[in-house]
Amino acid sequence: MKKYFAFQWHITDECDQRCKHCYIFSEDNCKQLDSMSWQRIQDTFYNCLDFCQVYGRLPYFYITGGDPILHPDFWKLLKLLKCHNIPFTILGNPFHLNDQVCIKLKEYGCEKYQLSLDGSRNTHDWFRKPGSFDITLEKIDCINNAGIKSVIMTTVSGVNIDEIPEIIDISVKAGADVFAFARYCPTSEEKDIGITPQRYRKLLEDCDKKFKEYKSAGCKTYFNKKDHLWTLYEYETGSFKIPQDSQEGIIYGGCNCGNCHLTILPKGDVFACRRVLNGRVGNVFEDRLADIWICQMERYREYSKFEKCSKCELLAWCRGCPAVASGNSGNFYAPDPQCWKDIS
Repeated sequence: MKKYFAFQWHITDECDQRCKHCYIFSEDNCKQLDSMSWQRIQDTFYNCLDFCQVYGRLPYFYITGGDPILHPDFWKLLKLLKCHNIPFTILGNPFHLNDQVCIKLKEYGCEKYQLSLDGSRNTHDWFRKPGSFDITLEKIDCINNAGIKSVIMTTVSGVNIDEIPEIIDISVKAGADVFAFARYCPTSEEKDIGITPQRYRKLLEDCDKKFKEYKSAGCKTYFNKKDHLWTLYEYETGSFKIPQDSQEGIIYGGCNCGNCHLTILPKGDVFACRRVLNGRVGNVFEDRLADIWICQMERYREYSKFEKCSKCELLAWCRGCPAVASGNSGNFYAPDPQCWKDIS
């Protein structure tokens, strides 16, 4: 059991972009933009603290949206976090950042600020908003100079998979402290992200080589191997070995659903993971999170139900991405569509 429990908290749907792969609008392009009132923000916050007190965990918040900085009570929320000495990360856009804003974020306790980069200039601006590529790179310095860790996150699909090595180079050159990527989770409108298992394995191989080259050269960027299929790749290449003292029935890593993560949306809906679109488990305005965790969330801890992973020796460390599997087939326990391992 991890020391910290992560709450990915979407306080508003307001945003300066309408990204083509945005989950907020994946089912309804005319969706009404929701936002939490200040009273409900406070109620949610103390519900989260109650959860952590019950289960002996330390809270960690990923404040996001939309773009959370657009919420009228954004700074009041950060003041509340600071009063309770709780660390947090912002997942947002670059458009409202400047030196003064970043310094203020740091004063309130912001540890990391995550921006998105989804391709070279033309590809990224096609996904997101014209001009956002250059603005994103420009604001990395603002974040770094304030003493906040800058994070570049890439969403991988068949559209941009060939550009990932180039995005790594761009992120390193721009001075990003952290780089990571994760796969796009298909919605009901798009059931295939356009990547075969072997093509995805080749991406991991190419990125692994590039990460090692940068590390040997003394690069300061930390490469976060976020996708759990990295565990399978490193198991095959010998970088990861199953510990001899591991015990059957204990989960040591892999997907955080049911272990150390919950997502809360502006209307209060609670999800096991934001990317599991059919994964609503309750509502933070109506339910006690501590109760949700041992009731509705239990189904995400039934590891024997994983159709492929339960037969694999890496069950306790990998399990791929159940959100991608769920988006692809509607079944959280279905095989990860990019997993290349033969379990026959």
